[in-house]
Parts: sequence; C-alpha cells; structure tokens
Amino acid sequence: MTGRYPTSYDPPDDEEPAPLQGSPRSRGVALVLASLGGVFGLHRFYAGRIESGIWMAVTLGGLGMWWVYDMVTLIAGEFRDAEGLPLREWGPAPVAVGRAGIYAGRVAQLTERLERMETQLGELAERMDFTERLLTQQRERDRLTKGSS
Repeated sequence: MTGRYPTSYDPPDDEEPAPLQGSPRSRGVALVLASLGGVFGLHRFYAGRIESGIWMAVTLGGLGMWWVYDMVTLIAGEFRDAEGLPLREWGPAPVAVGRAGIYAGRVAQLTERLERMETQLGELAERMDFTERLLTQQRERDRLTKGSS
C-alpha cells in the first residue's frame, strides 16, 4: 500500500471548486425588512417566498420564534430565496430590467467600439500633423533654393 486512495477515489488536481452561487437579492435589504417588519414576513416577501411570508404574517412570526430564527439565518448568510439560493451579498446587485436589460450588452459593445474609434482618430490626427510639418519643411526648402538661384 502506498498510503494513497485508489486512483478512482483521488480528487482531480486540476479542477477548481465551483464558486458559490448566491441570490441576486440583497442580504442587507432583507435584514432591514426583517428588523422593521419581520413578524409580518416582509423579508420573506422580498426574497420571493410568498407562501411562507403569508404564514409568517398570520402567525406573527410564529409568535416571535420564527422571526428570531430568520434573523439568525440572515445574519449568518444562510437565509435562502425562492430559488433556494442564499442571500450572501450585503448590497443590492445591479439588475437590468426591461429594455435596459436587453440593450445592456449592446451598450457595452458600442462603448468599446467608440473607444477604439477615438484611439484611431487620435492616431490619424498625429499622422496629419506630421504630414503637414513635412510639407511645410519641403516648401521652405523649395523657397530657399529658388531664392538663392
């Protein structure tokens, strides 16, 4: 025995663990909602958990016990939204809605193209300036050679 696992059980060396995926909803917003109206389930409505939000409102947060549990899970970062994703980020995620979402990628492409065009225009202006200086020098030479002849 070599002290190692059999080859079929060895973890692959080149694989990186997948990053943890979190909810696009804000943990900070949910915590504020839970603090202000937690017994009414406001944070659950925000997270998309409508049915449990209704039950929480009807039972006044399970007479406070359910609300305390939710506060602990929110602070720990383990509170989950309707899709089962944990609310991990404190700030709200930038979410594009409507036409802004459709055209956000196009705007980024156009911005990149515009920046490239600005660079090309700057290079073209430098070339024009250089060409004008060369022409001016040539005219000066021609004028001096005509004047001395």
